[in-house]
Order: sequence, then C-alpha cells, then structure tokens
Amino acid sequence: MRIHLVARKIKLSQPLREFIEVKLSKLTEYVDNIVWAQVIINVEKKIHAAEVIVHAGHQTMKASAESDDLYSAIDKVMSKIEVQVRKYKEKFSEHRHQSVDMTEFSFGAPQVTFSVVKDVPLRPLTREEAVGEMEKLGFNFWLFMDKNSRQMQVVFKRLDSTYGLLQPVRK
Repeated sequence: MRIHLVARKIKLSQPLREFIEVKLSKLTEYVDNIVWAQVIINVEKKIHAAEVIVHAGHQTMKASAESDDLYSAIDKVMSKIEVQVRKYKEKFSEHRHQSVDMTEFSFGAPQVTFSVVKDVPLRPLTREEAVGEMEKLGFNFWLFMDKNSRQMQVVFKRLDSTYGLLQPVRK
C-alpha cells in the first residue's frame, strides 16, 4: 500500500507519521488489496482536521473528522474509514460466496444494448501519440491506426499506471 501524507499549516513530525502509518496498517487486517491511501492533516486556529482517502480494488473511500487535538482527529477519522473498509469487505465477501440457482437463467442469446456509439477519427499515430491523445481526452483506452504497420490497435491504461497494447493477429 502506498501512503501519501499531506500536512497543511503544520510540520509533520516523525512520531505523527508513525502514528498515522500504524493506524493505516490496521486497515490491511480487513482488506488486503488496498492500493494507496492519502492522509491530509490540517490545522486552522484551534481546529485540527484529518481526512483519509483509501483506494481498494475498484472502490475509493473517504472520511474526515475534526477535533481540538490532532491525534484525536486522526483517531476519529480512522474509525470512520475503518467502518467503510469493513463494509466494503462484507459486501465483497457476500458476492463471492453466493450460490447461484441455475434454473433462473435462460441460455438463449444474450440481450446486448449499446448506450454509446462513438465515431473515432482514423489517422495514423504512433503508440506514444495514441497514449497522449487518450490521456488528453481522459479515456482509459484509445483505438488508433499504427503509423508503421497501418493496422488498427488499441492502447489502454492498466491499474498499475502502465499501458497495454492490443494488436490484431491472424490465426
């Protein structure tokens, strides 16, 4: 799990950093697929605020709390995020262990419905240009014609922030 700590209007001391990391490590008892966590602590006059954002699987959870003591604000926000993580775990585990009654399903042709049809301008691009176009438009994948091979290809963004490429192959 990647941990990103942000301190606003306060200096982040080593004991405070360790306290936050210990609290976040307790979340892995519930869910082991936490990708990253971000903790933002803030001090405004006498109000200490803490905000935690946790990304696990395909779910992002967020909680915030305020108190007159920074450590108690962190405790409050961690208990809130712990409830959300526990709820996510229960929801995730319930879906895994459900038994399915196969009599409810009909094995005919599935009903396919398209909600969006997008026209893609077809111009030759390099792989790097296709990634740039995809990122500029905010998409997770992009269809393009490769400049060198003149074949249709799809570039896509993977969960680990790398890119993948789908190329047609004749069998």
